Amino acid sequence: MSESGTRLPGVQDPALDELYPIREVARLTGINPVTLRAWERRYGLVQPTRTESGHRLYSLADIEEVRSILGWIERGVAVSKVGKILARTQQTEAPPPSARDEQGDWQQWQERVRQCVCEFAEPKLDQVYGQVFSSYPLAVAFEQVLMPVWQELLVHQGHFGQASEWIFLDTFLRARTLQRLRLTADQGQDSRVVLVAIPDQCRELELQVTGLLLGGPQVDVQLLGLGQPLEELSLVCEKLAPQALVLFSNRPPVPALIRQLKRLNNALSCPLLLAGELSETVQESLQSPEIVCLGSDGRLMQRRLQQYLAGHLDS
Repeated sequence: MSESGTRLPGVQDPALDELYPIREVARLTGINPVTLRAWERRYGLVQPTRTESGHRLYSLADIEEVRSILGWIERGVAVSKVGKILARTQQTEAPPPSARDEQGDWQQWQERVRQCVCEFAEPKLDQVYGQVFSSYPLAVAFEQVLMPVWQELLVHQGHFGQASEWIFLDTFLRARTLQRLRLTADQGQDSRVVLVAIPDQCRELELQVTGLLLGGPQVDVQLLGLGQPLEELSLVCEKLAPQALVLFSNRPPVPALIRQLKRLNNALSCPLLLAGELSETVQESLQSPEIVCLGSDGRLMQRRLQQYLAGHLDS
């Protein structure tokens, strides 16, 4: 039995009686306690054992159910529909929802966000924001619901009032994202990386969201402010001593930038990694296997970063 497990009295089979508190389940699955409680209250998912004082204790089967739920959510299935899928799966193998169903769910959430923004209704938007994160993991919430609306408002500002709508949503999301970044910082993670935007190639919210997508229980991400000169990053990294420096950009590469990246890589005392749309197209132009490209998909970026850091620290 693990040190964090709890043995119920009078039960002989360790496989049946090993129970874990919610903080340990959060550590094992990566799902925070607030979300676990929301799944239980709102959707009837994962019903843990309760102690006399009301504390939740989860069995190994409960933990596997949490992981199964997370697997469906990562495919883009709304958490409100996962319970029915799991119930069908227990009887027969249930086919995964179609891409059209998933897209339809995301569009409904996007429309709810648009309506709140159109009304400049911050309390209502805050409620929808919380519901989105109760329904989807962080990467899906940002990439499929929130950022498409933000991007749409940014591009289409030709009509009266649309610039104000974008500013309203941008201000709201930056405040909430910064709050999330502060909550996840300095939680005893194994590694720390520095994230910086290539000057004039992204907006603050895009950098903040990338920091959230890259970070996690094992990686602490420290953001540098917009406008950070690339030529001074070697000095910054010398002071901060991170395990890696991640450069972010959503613009295509230009020859001058390629040369600058190579010079920066030679000057750094830590590995240089790239994230964002730039990293999807720059690999061949760099011709440098030392500079690692993480891509732009939030669910893959974090995994690739963790795999790279694990291999780098072990070597």
